[in-house]
Amino acid sequence: MRRLLAIGLLLIVLAACGEAEPAAEAAPEPTEGGVKQYSAHPGTVIEAGKSYSAVIKTNLGDMTFDLLADESPMAVNSFVFLAREGYFDGVIFHRIIPGFMGQSGDPTGTGGGGPGYKYDIETPSRPYIRGSLAMANAGPGTNGSQFFIVFDNLTEQGRLSPDYSLFGQMTGGEPALEALESVPVTAKPSGERSQPLEEVRISTVEIIER
Repeated sequence: MRRLLAIGLLLIVLAACGEAEPAAEAAPEPTEGGVKQYSAHPGTVIEAGKSYSAVIKTNLGDMTFDLLADESPMAVNSFVFLAREGYFDGVIFHRIIPGFMGQSGDPTGTGGGGPGYKYDIETPSRPYIRGSLAMANAGPGTNGSQFFIVFDNLTEQGRLSPDYSLFGQMTGGEPALEALESVPVTAKPSGERSQPLEEVRISTVEIIER
């Protein structure tokens, strides 16, 4: 818990992924509050030659993303694993910054939670644009389960450095993305205006394999 709280203080920043340590099979280990934890990054669950997409279903509507397994295989593999485990079911968007991004993927809803394993950044080969799906992090080697959806062309505007694994791009669900960006927010204790005043909750993340 002490480690998670320390990570929570750092997670005011966003995303990372790259080569991780060789992974054994990750076994669920229940923790306080029933949040699943895993002892290691999962073994490979995505298959070469197949394509993957994800439908993030929320109370504001559904958003569909092509997952970029060729560009960010570690991030896509982890996201697919966690989604199939139901890890994101019922999780809220705990941080929304209009014109910037909406962040989710933490079952504790605090911004300090994660799956129990971490991995490094895979440097993006494309810009962060509206609808980009990327990993949130607290610095090198701290990718976990938290992710964010981009609201604007942040690379072109020079507002986001390529330090966050870009592992998906939205292909459908603009009305839901507009609704997410339009959620009213207030200031957090840190002063950042990113605390949603209305609940946005993921019902489930459906993975489509082709």
